[in-house]
Order: sequence, then structure tokens, then C-alpha cells
Amino acid sequence: MSEAKITGKTYDAQLLGRLGKYLRPYRSYFVWSVLLTLVVAGISPLLPMLVEYTLDEFILKNNYEGLNLMTLAMLGLLVFQTAIRYYHTLLTNSLGQSVIRDLRIETFNHIINLRLKYFDKTPIGRLITRTISDLETIADIFSEGLIQIIGDILQLIVIIGVMLYTDWELTLIVLTPTPLMVIATYFFQEAMKSAFQDVRHWVSSLNTFLQEHISGVSVIQYFAREKQEMDKFKAINAEHRNAHIRSNWYFSIFFPVIEIIMAIALGLLVWYGSKSILAGRVSPGVVVAFIMYINMIFRPIRELVDKFNTLQMGMVGAERIFSVLDTDEKTPNNGTLKPEKIQGNIKFDRVWFTYDDPLQSDKEEVPRQRDAADKANKPNVKWVLKDVSFEVKAGETLALVGATGAGKSSTINILSRFYEIDKGSIQLDGADIRNYDINYLRQTIATVLQDVFLFSDSVANNISLYDPGITREAMIEAAKKVGAHAFIERLPGGYDYEVKERGSTLSAGQAQLISFIRALVHNPKILVLDEATSSVDTETELLIQNAIEKLMKNRTSIVIAHRLSTIQKADKIIVLDHGEVKEMGNHQELLHLNGYYKRLYDLQFHSAGI
Repeated sequence: MSEAKITGKTYDAQLLGRLGKYLRPYRSYFVWSVLLTLVVAGISPLLPMLVEYTLDEFILKNNYEGLNLMTLAMLGLLVFQTAIRYYHTLLTNSLGQSVIRDLRIETFNHIINLRLKYFDKTPIGRLITRTISDLETIADIFSEGLIQIIGDILQLIVIIGVMLYTDWELTLIVLTPTPLMVIATYFFQEAMKSAFQDVRHWVSSLNTFLQEHISGVSVIQYFAREKQEMDKFKAINAEHRNAHIRSNWYFSIFFPVIEIIMAIALGLLVWYGSKSILAGRVSPGVVVAFIMYINMIFRPIRELVDKFNTLQMGMVGAERIFSVLDTDEKTPNNGTLKPEKIQGNIKFDRVWFTYDDPLQSDKEEVPRQRDAADKANKPNVKWVLKDVSFEVKAGETLALVGATGAGKSSTINILSRFYEIDKGSIQLDGADIRNYDINYLRQTIATVLQDVFLFSDSVANNISLYDPGITREAMIEAAKKVGAHAFIERLPGGYDYEVKERGSTLSAGQAQLISFIRALVHNPKILVLDEATSSVDTETELLIQNAIEKLMKNRTSIVIAHRLSTIQKADKIIVLDHGEVKEMGNHQELLHLNGYYKRLYDLQFHSAGI
């Protein structure tokens, strides 16, 4: 569901029903909150009734002993009401926070299991808004919204019932301005729907803009784009400000209108009540009690509007959250294969793949292969891989070479099922990769990428990724094989050194070495190196190359490299061009073909002066 379609109904039974399942573990909180709501509503008219009785029976009759007794009774009632409201607020807030804790965990778990194609088209800032601020509005449904609305409505019913029982004529006079309030409330609610939707939209836009531009601040500074990007931020921030001002403007009109209506009701009460007292029809205590009732009627009505707005904001938040949870963008995991041992034989059989024209609809559980020939006739389909076939035996090294955009990285992405192929099959040890449990499949393949990502955590945790089966000794052993142990030991704290966000306090080569250790320490059967040495200096590259030769032994390896010097010893080299296999063979065989590979080889080594 797009943001434009999320209008935010004030009450949506379906959404509340879905939220209801998150209440089940906290039934006791909910039940006690409702019970206390009933108690608060039930005792709400007691104070005016005590004031009425005290005025008529004790003050007007000069009964000081009874006055003192009733004063103590009213103080006791106030203390009791305060205690009830305290526990009521505590319970409703605890309920709301408990619900969004569980919902936030579910949302985060859902997001990190979505396939990469979803993140290709969804701004990260929008997802951050969903999991933080939108979820907070859902908590308000329970702490300040639904239960409070029920309590206020019950209180109104009880108070109006008591007023009608006390004096129905005076009650009708007091309620005469009520239709004006209903009309004002209706128009206010309609105006606030649009305003709140705008507020949520611009909050999401701000988060998206900030996330992208803070992450890419180096690019902004490299190209001296600070002023231009600041102008963009000012424009978005101005829209965000205007949306808030518009919502506050509606409040600034609505509340004075309510105060005027309340003053009209009070004036009518004083006028008609005074006449009734002079006529001997009602006692002064009744009129004083009705003055208190007016405040107790109009205050909940005034707050009801605010709480309905809170409920509406919560509905918008819930709708946005469930639009994420309803996103069926997970890679299907219907496979059950988890063999004790993987040999590492890989076979691509006539594989077609495109990032466009998604393979499956949201409701399909099993990938549905389409006719690649039909799709090939469509001019709008941009094929990334076209009829690719090759085989890598267990323990062999396959190198993929080709220009940027040839399809090298896509080949390894579909091997790990980050994206689904459109036609053909990919087999691991003779079984289609879709028959394997997806977590098992990905644990079998370790990948070292060109763009290294390190978390804001210790070096040790960045290596182990909190896998309890990986010991410190295993990390040190892997680091020594790579030749990284010495530099890690020189860091403050060694393996406990806190890496800053994205490894900004480490050099590119150091970060690459840590990512290489991370791949090795998980002892994969298949090793994928995607330009793994492109970000390191020559000395570090030589260090890694020496380690790679040892580590690739008895392990199926796929290497992507622009530097042909790094893959000359590969058992098989595939030259890709615009998604097609142009040549295949070892280094010497491809040189003798005098084709694509030979031209790439000559271009690189002649430009290097070799």
C-alpha cells in the first residue's frame, strides 16, 4: 500500500482486530485497565453529588460537624480517584509499550528477511520511520487513545444519567449548545485527517533525506554540494513545519470554540438555575453541582477530540506498519535439504535473469518460471544474464571477468538466492538450490564484497557476528592466515576494539582484511570473492593473495576481479559481456583464442607498461 492510499481512518475495526492479537500476552494489563476505566467512570459524579449534599444539608443549615465530616469524605474521594488514575495511567502505558516492543521486534525481523529487490526500491529512511516513530503512535492507541476514549464516553453517560435523574429540565438547558459542539467536532476531525497524514508523510521524507545525505556526506563534500543539499533540506523541512502549523492552527480554532460553547452552557445554567432557585424548584446545591457537571461534560468532550486525533494517528501508524508486514517480498523458503556434507559442485544450466519484470506475484509461494523466449521479445526487459551455462567442480576455482555491467555480481547474487532467476536452474551437488533450506544454503557460501560493511561493534563481534560457535582462538587463527593478526593486536583493545560506524576509523585495507577473516572463520564450503582486493594497497593485496592460495585449497571458489593478474591460476575463467558467456577456459586457453579475454589482458598489461 502506498503512502498516498493511507488516509488514516479514525476507527478501523480490521486494524484494531489485528492489533488485538498483540494484546493476548498482556490480557491482565488490558483487563485491569478496562476495570479501572469503569471505576473511574463510575465514581466521576460522586464529588459533585457530595458538594450538592454538603451545601444543602450542612452549609445552609450551619451544621459544622457534618461539614467537617463531608470535607474529610471529599478529601478521601480525591485521594482514591488520584490513586485509581495513577494505576490506570501506569497500566495503559505499560500495555502500549509492551505491545509496540513485540510489534517492533516482528517488524524488524520481517524487514531483515525481505529479499534485496525490496530494498532496491524502498528508501531506508522510510523503513526507519516505520519501526520507530510510526510504532510510537500505535502505543498511544492504548495509553492515550482507545481505552481513554471508552472511559470518557462512559463518564459522559454516567454524568448525564445522574444529571437527568437529578433535574431533567436543567439538564436539557445545559445540553442545548451540544449540537454546536458536534458540528464543530465533525469539521475539526475532517480537517485533521488531512493534516495528520501530511505530518506523517513529511516526517518520513525528512528521515529518508537525512539517512541518505548523512550516509553520503563525503560525496556532498567532495563535490561541494553543501549549499544545494541544504536548500533541498530547507524545502522539505519547511513542508514539515507547514504541516505541523496547519494541524496546530486547527487546534487553535477548535479549543476556543469549545470554550465559547462551554461558556454558553454555563450562562444558560446560571440564568435558568437562578430562576429555579428563586421559584423554589431546585436547591442551590443542585445548581452548584451542575456547574461542576458542566466542566465534567465538556472537558471529556474536548479531550475526546484530542484522543480521537491520537487514535487516528495510531491508525495511520498501524496502517503503515501493517503495509510493511503485509509485504510478501521474502525469498520463498520451501526447501528442506540440509545435508551433513557439501561437496561444492556448482552448475548453471541455461540461466536467464533480469531485475525487471519480477519473477513472481506477491501471492506466489513457489517461483514460477516464465518463458524466457517470450520475455526476450519484449523490448522493455533488460536481461542481466542470458542463457548462462557453466559448471564448477568441487574444489575448483572459477573466475568471472568482464566489463562493468557484464553480470558478474548478479551471478553470485542469484547463487545465494538474493534474487530469483527467471528461467533455467542452478544446482548445488546435483540438487536445485531451491530445494535447499535457504539459511543452510547461505551459510554454506561465504562472500567477501568490494564494499565492506562493518557494524558499530568490536572487531571480534564483526568477525563472529555473534555466532557462539566461533571462539576467539578460531578468530586469531584465521587472522594469522590472512596476515591481519598483527594490525588487529596494535589496535587499542585488540580484538575488543570498537569499530565506528561502517568502519570509518579503519583504513579500506584493514576493513577488507576483517571482512576476509569474517568469511574464513565461518569455514564455508564455497568461497566468493567479489573484487575483494580492489580496495587494498599493493602490499596488502600481495598479503591477501598469499593467504587466498592456501584458503582456496579443497574449497570451491568463485572470484570476480577486474585485475586479471589475480585470477591467472584459476581452473576456469568465464568472460561475460552484457550477460552472455563469450569465452570459457583457463588463462592460457583463453589467450590462445585471441578474443575478448586476450583483448582485456593486453589492455590491462599494456596500460601498466608490462
